Amino acid sequence: MSHPLTRVLTLLELLQSNAGLTGSELADRLGTDVRTVRRYVAHLRDLGIPVEAERGRLGGYRLARGYRMPPLVLTNDEALAVVLGLLAAERLGMGTTVLAGAGARAKIERVLPQALREPLAAMRETLHFTAGAVSAQAPGSGVLLALAQASRARTTVGIHYRSRQQDRTERDVDPYGVVFHTGRWYLVGHDHLRDDLRTFRIDRIASVAPRTRAFAVPDGFDPVAHLTATLAQGPYRWQVEVTIHGPLDEIARRLPRTAVTLTARPAGVLMQARAERLDGMAHVLASLEWPFTVHGPDELRQALKDLAGRLAAAAERQPGVLSP
Repeated sequence: MSHPLTRVLTLLELLQSNAGLTGSELADRLGTDVRTVRRYVAHLRDLGIPVEAERGRLGGYRLARGYRMPPLVLTNDEALAVVLGLLAAERLGMGTTVLAGAGARAKIERVLPQALREPLAAMRETLHFTAGAVSAQAPGSGVLLALAQASRARTTVGIHYRSRQQDRTERDVDPYGVVFHTGRWYLVGHDHLRDDLRTFRIDRIASVAPRTRAFAVPDGFDPVAHLTATLAQGPYRWQVEVTIHGPLDEIARRLPRTAVTLTARPAGVLMQARAERLDGMAHVLASLEWPFTVHGPDELRQALKDLAGRLAAAAERQPGVLSP
């Protein structure tokens, strides 16, 4: 790092990502001395960049609070991380709006140097995913940020909520946590209207108003575990219970915890799940390499027999012979 301009730009990058670095710390990062750091700081100030200095043991250099840099100073790895993050959020349905993600990506690419912009554009245009894109109703960014802030501050909020049946209500909620699951955003918390623990889809929350009341999250409460357990108890037709005779950790890697509940038992692992179609559950069980015992429903046994019959017929079928 011998060129002075390179060091000045590196100093700017350090000030963007670190607040309160001392002159000695900056000198070590830049491979120079404290006196030269002061000169580089003066160069930045001459360019109109407000660098503040605080004296004392806890002092150091920092950019003025609220100052926004017109250009982005990103390393290649940082720029790639940002662009990949935006692409992944768009694919997973995690963004607030498609236009917001595309606009952010365009602004980032526009201020990057040409030598970095072209490779990132190539990555964006040639990147492929094994899973299809998730299409979901995006929540409002203001609503999402307000809920996150209230959850961190442990303060109650008032929400305007629209139910699945299009009923509109106003209620106060203690936001225990915000969870993103399979393309949708959820709020998990204590609902004062029902005096119960509830789950709300954030895209159905029209507005959020802060309240002054504070709350405490119950000890050991896990918003993700609560959400997945609640969704697993949805209005499905069949309640399935099967003991899989294999190790819990390996079975858990094969079966998503968002769809099933797994409990270790002396005879194996008890799998509990809800299903709308038993033929799909039969395919899931047949894909496992461990033996299993069906506890219910009895109709699942017939679905397994039907699948076994189709597989046996396929195994016997000769090339060129169409199935009847």
